[in-house]
Formats: sequence, structure tokens, C-alpha cells
Amino acid sequence: MSSKEICLSLLDKAGIEVNGSKPSSIHVHNEKLWDRVISQQGLGLGEAYMDGWWDCEAIDQMLTRLLAINVTKELKPGVSLIVHGIKSHLLNRQTKNRAASNAKHHYNIGNDLYQRMLDPEMAYSCGYWADAKNLNDAQLDKFDLIAQKLHLEPGMRILDIGCGWGGFLRYVAANYGVTGVGISPADNQIAIARKRNGKLPLEYIQQDYRDLSGSFDRIVSVGMMEHVGPKNYETFFDKCISLLKPDGMMLHHTIASNLSKEVTDQFFDRYIFPGGVLPSLAQISRAVEKKVIIEDVHNFGPDYDKTLLAWHKNINKRWKEIPHYDERFQRMWNYYLLSSAAGFRARHLQLLQVVFRTFSARDTYITTR
Repeated sequence: MSSKEICLSLLDKAGIEVNGSKPSSIHVHNEKLWDRVISQQGLGLGEAYMDGWWDCEAIDQMLTRLLAINVTKELKPGVSLIVHGIKSHLLNRQTKNRAASNAKHHYNIGNDLYQRMLDPEMAYSCGYWADAKNLNDAQLDKFDLIAQKLHLEPGMRILDIGCGWGGFLRYVAANYGVTGVGISPADNQIAIARKRNGKLPLEYIQQDYRDLSGSFDRIVSVGMMEHVGPKNYETFFDKCISLLKPDGMMLHHTIASNLSKEVTDQFFDRYIFPGGVLPSLAQISRAVEKKVIIEDVHNFGPDYDKTLLAWHKNINKRWKEIPHYDERFQRMWNYYLLSSAAGFRARHLQLLQVVFRTFSARDTYITTR
């Protein structure tokens, strides 16, 4: 079968029309698309969209349909995918030096973009939509959910690893009376966090987690574990545990894969999160085995679908305000947001909040939802 015949067969199996009238229909502008997809799979599809080779009114719907039939299992991996897998298996792509450059690739794109896409607190992670009616409320509810799960009390000292622009720490300092330290390798984030801090008892440091020292009542990471890498999971958790007070508690909020793996999606690796790998619950569990107690696991992956669509709506209202992001960048960014939404909608991706306590804990842990 030709590349086109293979692709058309898979599209038909997924219920996707070519040049049809449905929102999920794919409109092909360059017939070279089929060879590109067969040879490069996800990377080829994403780059072809960036190059204007195809369009779709509802990319999230189209990709959800493809994920529902496990389309990658239907295709043989090309040479580039095999090489990418070997490199990911052999190399530690999240060393201290690489981690800093990887983070800056994404988070230093420009605060002007993130300020237009995110909520006022600039929370760049999944919101909690159980009771929320909009993105702003979903992010504040997420902050409060974490605070309640950590049983925060006035005077506690909090460490936020991967603090972003500081929204969570500001929230808990103002509402729960805690002090805290936030770290991020991205200087753009730290600059905004410091500027917005006011007189709150918080400190923001541009730093790698491996260089941390001190003692904390509570530790939190939100959207950080995706950047740690499977070769460093034990190092990451060992560092966290070493910083916890004897009666301490920590919560890690992360996108999670259903499968344990060492390889990231090629499109995301090249354009979005270099070196990023989504952990599985099994990998997290193995990394902390015999070291701490896993007290609570909460999966609200479908909420990330809503969050991503809200971000997509926000930024597409305001691209004209930031014209230095050209059309190819905008297409890349939209593909990132909508393909991610499809991953959560198809339940190929999860969003986990995992609570850990030290072995000195004797009482029954009480969680909240």
C-alpha cells in the first residue's frame, strides 16, 4: 500500500473525513503530507500543520479520534523515531546543565504570550474544575485543593519546586499564613514572581532542585515532574525527602502517562518541552519505594482538557496584540494546545496529584476533593 492509502485507511477507521464538512475533517493542501506522516508520524503531522500542509476546524476532535484507535500501533516506527528512542534510552537529557536550557526554551518564550493565555495568577498547569465555572476560578480552586491536601497551618515553611510565576506561593502565603521559597530555572518566571510578591514572606530563587538545601514543613511541585526525566526520578525524590522535616508532607502534581517509558513525543521534544518525559504512576511509586508513604492519589485528567481549551481560546483572541509571534509559531502553539487536549480527552494522558508523608506519621491521612 502507498503512504496515502495507509493514511486514508486509518482516517476512515477513525471516522475522519478528508476534505469533508465535519469539524473533525482534515483538509489537505499538499499531497506530500502522506509520505511525511508515514516516515515521521507525530512529528511529521505536527510539522506539516505548522507548514500549512493541512488544516482542520477542530484539531482536538480529529486527534482524539486518531488516539481512540491507537493509531501509533498501526504504524511501523520510522528511522528517526527509532534513533530518538535509542538516544532517550542511553542519554540523561535532564542533567543540571540541560535542565536549565530545556526550561528556558519553553518558559522564556515570552511573558507577553503567557500573560495573554493564562489566568491573572499565571498558573501554567491543570485547573480544578469540580465547582469552577471559568479558568480563573479553576486555578484558584486548584491552589486551595493543594493547600487543603497538605494540611497547611500558619507559620509553616513551604518549598515550591518549579514555582513558575509564583501564583501558588502567593495564594497560600496570603490565605494560610505560611512562609515559603520558590525555585525555577527560568529567569523570566523568577523576575515576574519577585515583582508580584509585594510584602509577602516569600523568596524566589533561580535554581536547580539538585542544589537545594534547608528544611521545610511542606514541599510541593506543580507541573515539574514532567521535566525531571526517568533517569532522575530517584534523585528528585531523594532530594525532596532530605529537605522534609520529620513530620513533613509533600504533594506532586504532574501529567502522567499510562505507560512507563523513557521516550517523549518527538514533536513536543523538538518544539515544546525539550527533554520532557511524562512519568507513570508506577515509576513514581518505584522511585519512593521504602522511603515515604503514598497517602493519596487523585486523578483529574479530564480537567486538563478544559484547561487547555480555555488557554487556546484566550490566546487566539489576542494573537494580534503580539504580532512578533509569526503564523508558523501560532500554528505550532495551537497544535501543542489542541493535541494535548486530545491526549487527555482520549484518556491517553492523566493528571495526578500524589500526596506523600514520612514514616513518622501515625495518624490516618484525611484528604479532600
